[in-house]
Amino acid sequence: MNDTTETTEYPPLPDRLSVDPASPHHVAAVFEHEIGIRLNDKERRDVEEYCVSEGWVKVPAGKTVDRKGRALLIKLKGRVEVYYR
Repeated sequence: MNDTTETTEYPPLPDRLSVDPASPHHVAAVFEHEIGIRLNDKERRDVEEYCVSEGWVKVPAGKTVDRKGRALLIKLKGRVEVYYR
């Protein structure tokens, strides 16, 4: 008999995560699923990197880019919550 209920095992969310594949804090398995990030109870969809234990997120500073074409990031501090959607 075939069981039609599909249970998906999510990888544990790391304390620190970056969307940049060149970063040592990039975990590709996490990005196979949609994650949500809240900073001080406000949903953020523009987060490039976060650290829960230190309480900060990095977001792009407008449309400003460095000489390699990557967005310049600013660090915002507060209470960080990370979850799977």
